[in-house]
Amino acid sequence: MENLKISKLSKGILLAVMVLLVASIFFPIWRIELNAPQYPEGLLLQLHANKIGGDVDIINGLNHYIGMKTLHAENFVEFTVLPYILCFFALTALAAIVVAKKKGLYILFGAYVLFGILAALDFYRWNYDYGHNLDPNAAIKVPGMAYQPPLLGYKQLLNFGAYSVPDIGGLMLLAVGLLLFILVLKESNFLKRFKKNKSTVVTVFVFFLGLISCGSNGPIPIKLNVDSCDFCKMSIADGKFGAEVITQKGRTYKFDDIGCMLNYCKENKATSFSSYYVNDYAKDNILISAEKAFYIKGGSIISPMHGNTMAFSSENDAKLYASKLNATAANWDDLLNQ
Repeated sequence: MENLKISKLSKGILLAVMVLLVASIFFPIWRIELNAPQYPEGLLLQLHANKIGGDVDIINGLNHYIGMKTLHAENFVEFTVLPYILCFFALTALAAIVVAKKKGLYILFGAYVLFGILAALDFYRWNYDYGHNLDPNAAIKVPGMAYQPPLLGYKQLLNFGAYSVPDIGGLMLLAVGLLLFILVLKESNFLKRFKKNKSTVVTVFVFFLGLISCGSNGPIPIKLNVDSCDFCKMSIADGKFGAEVITQKGRTYKFDDIGCMLNYCKENKATSFSSYYVNDYAKDNILISAEKAFYIKGGSIISPMHGNTMAFSSENDAKLYASKLNATAANWDDLLNQ
């Protein structure tokens, strides 16, 4: 009967699952970010297990003009029952630890997968209803237009770009599903089919590192001839003069010229920027930290929007190009405050 029981390691992981389930109640599970020229910092809607957070009042005001229903937590039964559902799964994980039977683990995993599917369907239904059932007497009406935000990813809604992604609590719930999946593979002896168990462990470890790196707030590579400058609106075709800023909320803005980035930052002084990046002129479309870069400007430098400034990761490269182009050295603080 020993082969029907789960291992001590599995019990420890189930304990972590229980903690993640309970912790997810106290963090936002999903976020919908709205970006438009009139809101350079963006608007944020955060869905918790029991409430709606973020810029709810502003978003409700905008929704009123286009005929969408305003958002209020009391109108959604989900915000009442979801905390209890998560606590139920946490208690079920605890029961699986106490009973220590593989069958209990399999039931928990199956129920959690079913919950995930139903939650996704309910979220889609919710988005569809709010995006399509519009007030016919709204102040702004666009024939044939619907305002359903994406279930996951990006979608353009009039002049707003909408991003729908998991938040901290949602990432916790995704981690729960992943851990339960790994436990099922382990306890069902599926992994023993692999002759090289060490390589499997390494693969899982690399996968987790990939998840961590995806959540980082680093620069997003500029897609040449695809991305457009957020200041001058021109297509970014030259990867040597490009630049990028990231706001405190994690919003990324891209530019085809260092001068465009500097002008954008001046026009949006109220926005809190966390990171600045510039392309290394000596390399092919590679972003580097603006604060650590070496700059030259003027002379015979001609950039896309006449900012006429080059950035380099190497001081020697900066001096070499300055000599060739009769340009003068510059530093980041002077550029940012000019």
